[in-house]
Parts: sequence; C-alpha cells; structure tokens
Amino acid sequence: MALMQIAEPGVSNPQPVRRKVGLGIDLGTTNSLVAHYNGAALTVFKGEDGREVLPSVVNYSGAVPLVGAEALVCVEDSHGDTIASAKRFMGRARADVIDDGHRLFADSDTLAFTTTTGARTPVEISADILRALKARAVSALDEGVDGVVVTVPAYFDDAQRQATRQAAELAGLQVLRLLNEPTAAAVAYGLDEAEEGVIAVYDLGGGTFDISILRLHRGVFEVLATGGNSALGGDDFDRVIADWLQQEAGITSLIPAARKRLLTQARAVKEALSERDTVTVALSEIHSDLTDCEITLEQLNTLCMPLLAQTSVACRQCLQDAGISAVDRVVLVGGSTRMPIVSKTVGQLFGQLPLCSIDPDQVVAMGAARQADVLVGNRSENDVLLLDVTPLSLGVETYGGLVERIIPRNTTIPVAKAQEFTTARDGQTGLLVHVLQGERERVEDCRSLAQFELKGIPPMVAGAARLKVTFRVDADGLLEVSASEETTGTSAGIVVKPSFGLADDEVATMLRASYEYAAEDMQARQLTEARVEAEQLIAGVTTALATDADLLDPQELVLLEQAMATLAVAAKGESPDVLRNAVAEAGGVSETFAARRMDRSIKRALSGVSLSAIDQSHPALDEDASE
Repeated sequence: MALMQIAEPGVSNPQPVRRKVGLGIDLGTTNSLVAHYNGAALTVFKGEDGREVLPSVVNYSGAVPLVGAEALVCVEDSHGDTIASAKRFMGRARADVIDDGHRLFADSDTLAFTTTTGARTPVEISADILRALKARAVSALDEGVDGVVVTVPAYFDDAQRQATRQAAELAGLQVLRLLNEPTAAAVAYGLDEAEEGVIAVYDLGGGTFDISILRLHRGVFEVLATGGNSALGGDDFDRVIADWLQQEAGITSLIPAARKRLLTQARAVKEALSERDTVTVALSEIHSDLTDCEITLEQLNTLCMPLLAQTSVACRQCLQDAGISAVDRVVLVGGSTRMPIVSKTVGQLFGQLPLCSIDPDQVVAMGAARQADVLVGNRSENDVLLLDVTPLSLGVETYGGLVERIIPRNTTIPVAKAQEFTTARDGQTGLLVHVLQGERERVEDCRSLAQFELKGIPPMVAGAARLKVTFRVDADGLLEVSASEETTGTSAGIVVKPSFGLADDEVATMLRASYEYAAEDMQARQLTEARVEAEQLIAGVTTALATDADLLDPQELVLLEQAMATLAVAAKGESPDVLRNAVAEAGGVSETFAARRMDRSIKRALSGVSLSAIDQSHPALDEDASE
C-alpha cells in the first residue's frame, strides 16, 4: 500500500513540492512557438536569433536537420531538401496531394518528400520542428518538461489530429491535450478579462482560417460553433501577390527556386504595406532581366478582398450555427490579421473594433501554455474550464443508405452518446457498422470514416433485436465507436484513425452543401424512408400469403395483390407523398388479412388447452362471466 507524505502542524515542509512544467506549443503552418506559464507570468521562448517565432521550415541536406531560420537560408541552394508548410500535409494520403513545388516520394503510397537524406513524412518533419521548440524551452528553463498542450486548427479531422499527436510523441513530448487554436486564443483573453459574454475568435494563420464563437460564463469557456477554411491562410495571400507581381513583370514561368524567392518577396510586400502606403519590389533580385515595380496598399487590398470575402461567409455561417446575431468581443489571431484590410473587414462584419492587445502571433501559444499548466497538475481556484465542440456531425449508415446522426455538429466534447437500432431482415446474425462524418442525409454525400462488424446476433424476426451503438469523442476530438447486442452482450468496436485526412476544401464544401441541398436532401430522405417502409410491407405480406392465403376469399386476395402491385410501382417513383399514400392504402387493404392471421395464431397457441385450465390461470374470467 502506498504511503502519503505527512507534515506536522506548524512545521514547514523541508522538501517543497516541485511545480510541474507544462508547455504550450503553437505548431503553425508558417511559424511555430512555444510558451510557458509559471503561475505568475507567461513566457514565449526565443531562439538563438532572438526571435520568438520559429519558421516551420526544415532542411535535410546535411546529416542533422536544420530547423527554422537556418533552414530558410538553404532555400536557394537546396530548395529540394527544404520543406515548408508541412502542416498542410498532416494526415493526408499520397493520392490526395498535388505536387506543388515539392518532390513527392514516388516509391510508396505513403505521403513523403524526397530529400538527399531519404524520404521524410509530414509527421517526421513536424517532429523535427517540435524537437527544436522543446530544445528552446529546456535550455531556457534548465529542467525537464512534464507535458505539453499542442494546438491544432479547429477543422483538423481525426487523422490530422492523430498525426499531430504522433509527431509530438516522436519528438519525445507527452501530449496532455490537443487544443483548437481559436479556443487557445480565447483562453488567453478570457483569463485576462473577467467580463462574461460571447466572443468571436477570428484566426487567420499562415495556412488555415478558423472562426469560433465562444461563450464565457462563470469561468467556463463553451464553444458555441466553429467554422472556417482549412485551405485558406497567409500563404494564399502571398501567392496572390506573387501571381500579380509575376504578371506585372511579364514572367510566364519560373523555376522552383525563383518561385520561392518571389513568394518571399510577396510576403515582405504584405508585411511592409501594413505600415506604408507604397512599396517598391526588387524584382531584379528574382531575375536580372526584370525591372523593379511598385505596389500600393490600395492594390493590395483589391487583391486580398476575394480571399477575405471567403472568411466573411464562414463568419456569417458560424454566427448562424451558434444561433446568435451579434457578439460582445472579437479577437484577432494569426500574423495575417496585422494587415489593415483584415482588421477593417472584421470590424465591419461584427460591428465593433477587434481586440488585438496580445500579439496575434503569440496568443495561441499563450493560451495553450495556460491550459498546459492546469493539465500538468498546477491547478488553482481561478482556472478556467474549457469545453470544445465537434466540427462535423458523426453517425452511422442505416437501411436504405441513409445517415443517422448520433453526435450532431457543434456538440460539446468530450461526449458519449448511444442510440438503439434493430435488424432489417429475419434471422439476421451480423451487423455492419459504417461510421460517417458530414451534414448530408445520404451516405454517398458524407465522408466514410470506418467500418466494423458486430457478429453473433441471435437469429430473430426483423425488428426484434436490440442493438446499441455508442459514440465517444475524447477531449482531443478522437472518436471511438462500439456496438453491442443487448440480450447476449455480444460487442465489437473500433477507434477511428483514418489513413488520410480531408481534402483542403472538403470540410468547407461539406458544410456549404448541407445548406445548399437541405431541401433536396430532406426530400431524398423522406423518399428513401417511404421506400424502406414499402419494401418491408411488401415483404411481410408476401411471406404471409405463402402460408395463410386461404384466409382470404378470391376477391379479397385479388384486391390485396393489386394493392401490393400498385405499391411496388409507387416505390419506383420519385414522389415521397405519392409513395406514403400508397403505403397507407396498401396497409389499409392488408388490415383484415393481418387480423385474421392474428386470430389464427391465437387459436393455434391455445389449441389443446382446456377451458378449466384457462379459468384456473385467470380467475377473473369467472367473475366477469358471472356478472
């Protein structure tokens, strides 16, 4: 039995309890940071170059990987060995990625990049970045790390989250929790401001855009809704500017190294125009035959407006999902929000001046550091409870190719929900559980996550079995699904770890389609449900006629067969109303037949049982008869 440490009253503890070290890590597409909260102050650790941000770039030209600024220096000389924005490839399959300047490893189905030192996966590249961040913290603190909270975009799916966790573990870090980036920013601001209310977190990072609506009430952060675009960020603004510069210079094509230099120029232009109205671009540094050109703030704003319009659409949809029309505060997150046009657009959209008192590059890491301090065990009475939500609905396939949602979109996590189902066929002894993600009504329009079988169901008539399917989503957003047959206790389950993530714009497309096709989907669902009902009625009547057709006279039999034939024709049509009416009419025609079959079944059950035996088992019958 373990013993507890004790201390005598009035005697100080000679060995005070060591405060555990938790780190908050913002693993970004363009830049990454690591922060620590010691109970009194937040620290964002700097590198040897004196900067807090670590460029999310790794070079593999030598025996030891170079990370950050050292890797950026190698872009021109060894651009093929220098990998940037690896976060965009996390949890993705080789077949889903178009080679955009990187040399993809061709000898494997696994997504990896070819370097002179071998193939490198996005997980390995991210692990190298995380190792560099860990080294910063250990060097500054001069002690070990007990655990970390790593942030991820709110729209990262299960595969992308799992890949992030694997990268951290590969870097020798114990992951306490994966935390949504907008939520981490809300933690940082919510802890500094005691007011209650609804907060919008507008997070425009290097590779992703997220919008979250949160409610702060009595020390509890609750995410009301999330939205965004997993393929829109500062990198896209850089590409738009680079394309414009290339067009202005009359450049038709560039080698990869020159294209990277142009993108670097574009990023510098974007940053410079945050402070000035006009910038001269030294295109001669890209190619000696090119002449320098100017770009104004007004031109930059015009180039950026189509991308910002996409973020505005996502914000309006998120407000609608949250069921609110206005917020109390707006928080800006991500380096791209330093652009004046972004702040202006967000202010007009929400009708108020956005908050940016905390460095937008550091706020996510700071919020993660506070949560890490709590989760590592340094809890205080003022700690904030954090509740995240599921970004997309989760459910299973039901008979007829329909989706039954078990955990709706924007459900607070961690969460566990169960629902009972039954068999569709007589004597069915197995069940295929098909796990789906999405907002549409039909399986074909949603994303398949996993499948598993539940075997050993006792053979029963259709509808008699009790099958319980349970969904559990943990605090990291990872999903576990189990199914069991209630009478026998037979069970099966799976932890959903898909082999690849969503395509860049798949999440946004799924959400948009759920609203654009809402009426069509509902009609399709009603039609499918009516067809299933018709199919079951036809099958039931056909089976019954095979054994008890003698209960009907010839005219009744003809009428019933005609009703079933009419129902079969209606089931091939496309009108749910017509089919429902046909089901009702066929059901009415079959009622007499069903009643006679029930009478016959009762007579068979009572065959050979004496009246006295019935009287003795039911004494009340004698009393009723004597009255």
